[in-house]
Amino acid sequence: MKKIFVTSVLILIIATTGFAAETPGAAGALAQETYTIEDMLHYAIQDEWLAEAEYTALMEEFEVTRPFSNIQKAELTHIDLLLPLFESYGIKFPEKPDLAIIPETLEETYQIGVDAEIANIAMYEKFLADPTLPADISSVFTRLMNASKNHLNAFQRQVDRSTEGFSNQENRFGRGRQNRRSQF
Repeated sequence: MKKIFVTSVLILIIATTGFAAETPGAAGALAQETYTIEDMLHYAIQDEWLAEAEYTALMEEFEVTRPFSNIQKAELTHIDLLLPLFESYGIKFPEKPDLAIIPETLEETYQIGVDAEIANIAMYEKFLADPTLPADISSVFTRLMNASKNHLNAFQRQVDRSTEGFSNQENRFGRGRQNRRSQF
């Protein structure tokens, strides 16, 4: 919940002050209206760096590997896909951001993953809507966006399992829903 709150506050600050250029990753990108190739690449690599650092920190804090280890390794691959584009377009690397915030419970981390991947997908969708985007950048962004959709599914499964576990526990004690399907 801490990260969700911090992210919400960050987006609010960006919206009211216009400091999107100083906000790294998807949060900064989503607050901006237009982009140069340099902006897009900066936001993209910042978001991948942030995700990799976050998932590494979460694995260490909670002493877990799944689903974070596979996704953390994928983030490193995403970074590797972006690096040649900086060289190809003569763009200097931005500073590596450090905004990892550790929530209080493991269950909260899954929702953070869901929210982060949704923002990442939205960022790439915005970038890919640019009709002047060069084909090589478009190809990498499409690949990264599709990978984020897979990551989103992995985190959503964890959220669903956490919720089901809580609902099943409530049912054992007579306080939960009687029939989960009746709500659909």
